[in-house]
Amino acid sequence: MLHSQLRSFHAAASEGSFTAAAAAIHVSQPTVSTQIKALEEYYGVILFHRIGRNVQLSDCGRALFRISQKIFKQEEEARDLLRSYGGILTGDLRVGAVGPYHATGILAMFNQKYPGINLTVTQGNSVEMVDLLTNYSIDVAVLAHTEDNPAIYAHPFSRHPVVVFVNTAHPFANRSEIKLSELQNQRFVHREVGSTTRLAFEAALKEEGITVNSIMELGSREAVWLAVERGIGVGVVSDIEFNPHPNLRAITISDAKIYTTAHITCLTDRVDSTVIKTFFEIAESIPFGNRGSSSSPINPAI
Repeated sequence: MLHSQLRSFHAAASEGSFTAAAAAIHVSQPTVSTQIKALEEYYGVILFHRIGRNVQLSDCGRALFRISQKIFKQEEEARDLLRSYGGILTGDLRVGAVGPYHATGILAMFNQKYPGINLTVTQGNSVEMVDLLTNYSIDVAVLAHTEDNPAIYAHPFSRHPVVVFVNTAHPFANRSEIKLSELQNQRFVHREVGSTTRLAFEAALKEEGITVNSIMELGSREAVWLAVERGIGVGVVSDIEFNPHPNLRAITISDAKIYTTAHITCLTDRVDSTVIKTFFEIAESIPFGNRGSSSSPINPAI
């Protein structure tokens, strides 16, 4: 298999069309078509289903794309390694984050120290970020929740307590603390399944045998804030993610230790990547007191 043929295939799979692939790798569209057709004919397979001007990966194509993602990512890492030994650190780093709160400080420091590296950031919940890591769509992720997955390397970064928050008209609005049992049957507005804060909060409720009235599930932190502000229900959030607002009040849960832990993560087989390793080093260099509103040294075994 010629490298140029695989490159054309990978570009078409990434871009979704032969025309866009040609522009991405700076060759003509007929060249991309010819190289992919040569691959298909030589091995007797179908890599793409042609649908008008667009193309869709076949089962074989999807399997090959998973391999080509690794190949071209390793090629990029080889270039990064050579550049770093030559005293030049350039390239791209794609970062995933569950929110700006944990990642912003790392990104600012990284950009200040290595302005030659182009940073792009994608946001979503922890489940979505793990999916993007495993399909090589992002390089590192700052997550608030990690599964016991040998394919993912995770290093604890900071830990933050979960608080409830209410509209100023709510009976709890003048309280600074509340017991978990007092939330029994309260109307709650939740983030979507996969939200780390929701997972931690619901685990604590289950442990204590407490039931809340879950009336709404929303797909973003901002949507939950708006719903709580309008008095629809009570919300939960880690304290670092609560933004002071004249119509909202955050309340500490006094008798339950509910935390979210931020982790810096990457694929286990990519921990030696020069750029990824540099990102981890930058994160570690940030003093614990600057990692969030209540961050403190935590045991990596937690």
